[in-house]
Amino acid sequence: MPTALITGATAGIGAGFARRLASDGFDLVLVARDTARLERTAAELHDRYGVATETLRADLSTDEGLAAAEERAGKGIDLLINNAGFGQRGVYLDVPVSDEIRMLRVHCEAVLRLTSAALPGMLERGRGGVINVASVAAFFSRGTYGASKAWVVSFSQAVMRDLGGRGVHVMALCPGFVHTEFHERAGMNMDGIPGFMWIDQDLVIDTALRDLRRGVQVSIPSARYKAIVALGKVVPRALADRISSRAGRRFD
Repeated sequence: MPTALITGATAGIGAGFARRLASDGFDLVLVARDTARLERTAAELHDRYGVATETLRADLSTDEGLAAAEERAGKGIDLLINNAGFGQRGVYLDVPVSDEIRMLRVHCEAVLRLTSAALPGMLERGRGGVINVASVAAFFSRGTYGASKAWVVSFSQAVMRDLGGRGVHVMALCPGFVHTEFHERAGMNMDGIPGFMWIDQDLVIDTALRDLRRGVQVSIPSARYKAIVALGKVVPRALADRISSRAGRRFD
């Protein structure tokens, strides 16, 4: 049985990946902060799909949590999904620096350390994959969140260049607005976002796994978001940044 390690595995896109991969026959290592939700999720997936489910309670914004997840990622997995992440209300300087640093640890340091821990074993076996969950926000200026996701995209592409095609693929996944509890947990009011901007979680996961198999380096689910990203590259950067910043303030 192949094994997948998923961070942020009990909610949102991470939970969706866990269900999909369990249905595909993957054994799972589920990483999250909430012990009760971890155990409940693991039991449900094991009972429904008959796969082995291992849980690891780890807060990836702490030294202890990062070290624990890093150690497990280095013990032999076939697929790593760096999904853990969160949003913050408010614009730069309204958000405490300690919260910004916590975001950088989860979005950047954890991705770096877990990818670095998982890759040697994958390369030794000549197979495996890493999906680093970024965001369409990576392509627009939107505070620390967008900056951290831009790092994820750049890092993933750089790793692929350095690997040079050795049977292991690293991909950045860049969804737009997805129907999950992500924004609610961040305390964001999303009432101003039009319906056509939302995409289904299953579409994100289906696209990600298909693009990983195809060797895509940056996966952007849905034609509408591919068009938005493409448009953002041709309009003047100052205009794109101004629109992005104004739109962001609507749901801060």
